[in-house]
Amino acid sequence: MNSLKNSLVRIALDAMGGDFAPRNEVQGAVMALKEFPGKLHVILVGDKNKISGELKNVGYNGSDIEIKHASEVVTMHDSPSKAIKEKKDSSLVVAANLVKNGEADSLVSAGNTGAVGVASIFIIGRIKGVSRPTIAAPIPNEKSGFTYISDAGAFVDSKPQHLVEFATLTSTYLKEVYGVENPSVGLLNVGEEESKGLKFTKETTELIKKTDLNFYGNIEGRDIFKGTVDVALCDGFVGNLLLKQAESMLPFLKTKFKQFAETSLWAKIQIGLAKSAVKKALYDADVDNIGGTPLLGINGITIIGHGSSPAKGIKNMILQAAKAYNADLVNKLKEAIEHEHERTQSS
Repeated sequence: MNSLKNSLVRIALDAMGGDFAPRNEVQGAVMALKEFPGKLHVILVGDKNKISGELKNVGYNGSDIEIKHASEVVTMHDSPSKAIKEKKDSSLVVAANLVKNGEADSLVSAGNTGAVGVASIFIIGRIKGVSRPTIAAPIPNEKSGFTYISDAGAFVDSKPQHLVEFATLTSTYLKEVYGVENPSVGLLNVGEEESKGLKFTKETTELIKKTDLNFYGNIEGRDIFKGTVDVALCDGFVGNLLLKQAESMLPFLKTKFKQFAETSLWAKIQIGLAKSAVKKALYDADVDNIGGTPLLGINGITIIGHGSSPAKGIKNMILQAAKAYNADLVNKLKEAIEHEHERTQSS
């Protein structure tokens, strides 16, 4: 992110959601503010004493951070729907209410993904006409860009009409936030031929053909890394499996490099010489350089990160949320969904 247009973007950060909260959340917030001074206002939601202690540790005493106390925490082991109902004073619920009430422009959390989704849907609310929001997750491809998996795990039992909505939401996101003109959409299947696949995928194909989306047709798993399309469309069950596998590749490669380096002194020298080049080559594969993933279809901006996000990952989640807000994303999504519904009704 090179710039932020608006004078101020208010971020409600769930400071207690990650595995290393609130340390990484506080450090990430301070990093974001240093990168764009005067452009962000971060509301750290959570245990006031713990957050204050971390701010003291990093030596921050500026006015661009405020603390909103919350006495409870939604853990990774909590049932999402139960936690939202019973933990009304949790950092996640309080942060979501800040967005709902117009006191913040976006919600950022590295906490329980399911709970973040439930809080976003039932507290912030869905965009009118959106039956199911989608998580759009970027996977680096061979073309030095990203293929976005949608849905990457918001729902695991979606229907064909839901996938059409996912395609509309994700295409609009790529166009408005990242300037991708007329994003191409491919339907993940077991083969390129239209005759292949489940009844579910065949019905999805027929529905999406009736839209004005840039539909490529069926794609296979290998097309994600090849960058055949901008959006790889699938249900959340498949999408989440793909995302987790993709995220595991970099740690796997690091382990293999380490094992090779331990085989001999010469191998260690080879790895040492190549380390800088490899790190640069695999920059896009590091999820923390991207930040989190947007939950699209919410009447507000929600960015979800993985629980182990370091400070750098938290910083990039904050900047990603600010970029989406500056692009007036929510209103653009509303317009796209309304247009699609009008088109469907008139056809």
